[in-house]
Amino acid sequence: MSGGLVALLDDVAAITKLAAASVDDIGAAAARAGSKAIGVVVDDAAVTPRYVTGFTPDRELPIIWRIARGSLRNKVLFILPAALLLSQFLPGAIPPILMLGGAYLCYEGAEKVYEAVSGHKEGHTGEEPVALTGQAHEEQMVAGAIRTDFILSAEIMAISLAEVADQTFWLRAATLVVVALLITALVYGVVGLIVKMDDFGLRLANGASGAGRSFGRGLVRSMPKVLAALSVIGTAAMLWVGGHIILVGLDDFGVGGPFDFFHGLAVTAGNAVPFAQGVTEWLVETVGSGLFGLLVGAVIVGALHLRPGRKAH
Repeated sequence: MSGGLVALLDDVAAITKLAAASVDDIGAAAARAGSKAIGVVVDDAAVTPRYVTGFTPDRELPIIWRIARGSLRNKVLFILPAALLLSQFLPGAIPPILMLGGAYLCYEGAEKVYEAVSGHKEGHTGEEPVALTGQAHEEQMVAGAIRTDFILSAEIMAISLAEVADQTFWLRAATLVVVALLITALVYGVVGLIVKMDDFGLRLANGASGAGRSFGRGLVRSMPKVLAALSVIGTAAMLWVGGHIILVGLDDFGVGGPFDFFHGLAVTAGNAVPFAQGVTEWLVETVGSGLFGLLVGAVIVGALHLRPGRKAH
């Protein structure tokens, strides 16, 4: 009897160790996959605040919560099953899809650069936003944000899937679920903090403490700069991630010239700075990927802006 109990306990211990190892594998895979998608994550966090601009403060967090729920629904109910089916039955389609997504990121980044340089912006009326509380307007803004999020979420999930494509089906599924949950929480948690930061600053500025008032006023004054910096970082991240995806994809399809060129530059630069070789190689390769992404995006933007029948700004 005691021998059977000991054997049972050994089995339970073995199963527990296996489960713990699986959790570690999922966590490690999710961390690796999520880190590759960080450029899209930054852009997602930079894009979303504009959808709550102009609403009264009491509606900002409820709107962000609605967008976050829609984002999670996009990832878990639509994108994740499609990604898993592709990886299981048509894995060869993943690299071209990733490259198309990379080209879209390059286009988005280059379009933002074009808007900044030319001063033109699609849909810009020149009017300042006003406080709007109408339910129809809120529904329209939430629906637009969720549609935009679908594209960014698809890129995040596709990049994440590429990092675990050689794992088992269930590990891929669990990793993508973890990535979907964590990245959605990260993006919309950060968006909520950004959107409410000026309200927090105003509250401090109207407080009794002299130091608190000074900090609050500084916080309110700095938020436009923070949002502007976040937008620039998001644009750079899109170009870097998109360019890198296309470079790697071309290399996988046997067109290794561009990838080898930038990789060779990175190695040469790293050898020239031996005390910071790893950082230098990463920096040069990142800048190279960003420039390549800007070139690809500029070609797409130019083609779209010169297409026949396009309405002028």
